[in-house]
Amino acid sequence: QLQASGGGLVQPGGSLTLSCTASRISLDRAAIGWFRRAPGKEREALLCVSTRGNKITYADAVKGRFTISKDNAKSTVYLQMQSLKPEDTAVYYCAARPYSCEGHRSAYDPWGPGTLVTVSS
Repeated sequence: QLQASGGGLVQPGGSLTLSCTASRISLDRAAIGWFRRAPGKEREALLCVSTRGNKITYADAVKGRFTISKDNAKSTVYLQMQSLKPEDTAVYYCAARPYSCEGHRSAYDPWGPGTLVTVSS
């Protein structure tokens, strides 16, 4: 199982870090991807970290602003978000797949419940 947390209300230009905690899933065997679903839009892939620590950014809109990292000992993957914009408002999800990253949501299972991020003044 996966549990995303850390969402909340943040002002434009602010920062927020989300956590994805895995239980009964080893980060030595699972790649973890971060996704989001904005109002009225489809769920999109943002970033992923593989079991080897390779990091891929899929969404051009977050390049240079969002980073992904992991702590295998804590079974946790982090999404550090900076320079947040109102268009970053969405429900953020994490999901797992075996070993390597893929850019489409259909390649991931299981999924955790999302955490809402609202960027507003």
